[in-house]
Amino acid sequence: MATQKEQNQVRIRLTTSQPEIALPEKTGPVLVNTAFRRYALSSLVNAILENERPVPFDFLINGTFLGSSLDDYLTQHGISSETTLHLEYVKAAIPPVHLVSFEHDDWVSSVDVLSDTSAAGTLGKESDNQKPGHERILSASYDGLLRVWNMSSQVTATSPSADHGGHTSSIKATKFISSSQIASSGTDRTVRVWKYRATSDDSSPSINPHVELYGHEASVDALAVHQPSSRILSASADHSVGVWSTRKSDAPAAPESCLPSNITRGVKRRKVGPSISTAQRGSLALLKSHSAPVSSVIFAPTDPTVAYSASWDHALKTWDLPTSTPVDTRSTSHSLLSLAALPTLNLVAAGTTARHITLIDPRASATSIVAMTLRGHTNAVVSLAIEPNSTYSLASGSHDGTCRVWDVRSTKTEKEGRVGQSMYTIGRESVDGKSRASGDGVKVFGIVWDADVGIVSAGEDKRVQINRGKNIGLNSQS
Repeated sequence: MATQKEQNQVRIRLTTSQPEIALPEKTGPVLVNTAFRRYALSSLVNAILENERPVPFDFLINGTFLGSSLDDYLTQHGISSETTLHLEYVKAAIPPVHLVSFEHDDWVSSVDVLSDTSAAGTLGKESDNQKPGHERILSASYDGLLRVWNMSSQVTATSPSADHGGHTSSIKATKFISSSQIASSGTDRTVRVWKYRATSDDSSPSINPHVELYGHEASVDALAVHQPSSRILSASADHSVGVWSTRKSDAPAAPESCLPSNITRGVKRRKVGPSISTAQRGSLALLKSHSAPVSSVIFAPTDPTVAYSASWDHALKTWDLPTSTPVDTRSTSHSLLSLAALPTLNLVAAGTTARHITLIDPRASATSIVAMTLRGHTNAVVSLAIEPNSTYSLASGSHDGTCRVWDVRSTKTEKEGRVGQSMYTIGRESVDGKSRASGDGVKVFGIVWDADVGIVSAGEDKRVQINRGKNIGLNSQS
């Protein structure tokens, strides 16, 4: 008959996909107390590795982080203590800490990053912008201006005002297309492409108008860019998704009905100064199927001829871009406000007005629409960004005044099933860590996650804020 001590023990086998922290090959199963939690298991791994300085570890069982004692896990899943548990360990994540904030004169609606590892930074090496130490932050503001910042909190370039070819009202979205091009859109119903020029010493940076794109009949609130195909996607409050070319030679003429009222029939360019004129073009297509404002749009990460759009009509739509056809619609229970793709998991994350993030399987073969729900925010989730080096992690920005960091392997069981829980919450430094009811005055409007720079967010507090952590979302072998 087993003794009480034996009943309180379980055999575990420890593995890792990170070679630098792998156990000796001869290491076999280890008998441990079922009361062990993450800290005790971490101490065990450090002892086996004979580390002089302990390294904190996290542990996964069947692809899910261990958030309780081994005994609680065994009980919850109905597993006998005679079973050998397979635990995978990874270096524990270091919480994101505040690095710096950039102050603006008005609300900041959108941000992007140009770095050696960003999508735009890898597509053009004609400048030194993206070398280490030369990362650039792009911000869009309700004052109608784009700004490019260096990591020393200095504005290195600003877009022209409305009188000189700039947006005529608030900018809602912006993206680096490449290291020499920027896209933006706003409440003036336009999408604009800019030429961006900078040097390593910031001697003569500039943002100059390249082409104005017309076709939408309401505010253009979100953008997606794909430089290899010279395509831009836009999400508009007019219920449509716009498809545009960054090349003037490929784009059709702008529809006269959408041009500014002072443009006369047949005029193709708008004079914006004594020696400046900006080309005006139309869309390649306006995709119409949603029945309410379109809030977000993205290219499918593995196929740029496919796009996903999210709308206040509760629907996620899949589009075949060459034929401008909606090929699938996934209806949810809430208005959708933001999108990001988790390609390895075949999931699309959608931020909602219901304060949570819904993970949707967009494949036609999927048997259920919602794969998982991530809960924690207390107001609408308006922006999402994927951790660039991870299969499992994403960050969210919310009108509750916080950003949250998620790993889809970090879950808990509630009455409706398994739900995701955030790993970290990032508050706005402008309120010195104090919470604001419903995010009043500190709503987050935009977020981007860059491997070099960190988590960059923009908000109602008129600031761009940068936070950086480490080892977040490390991939496993599962």
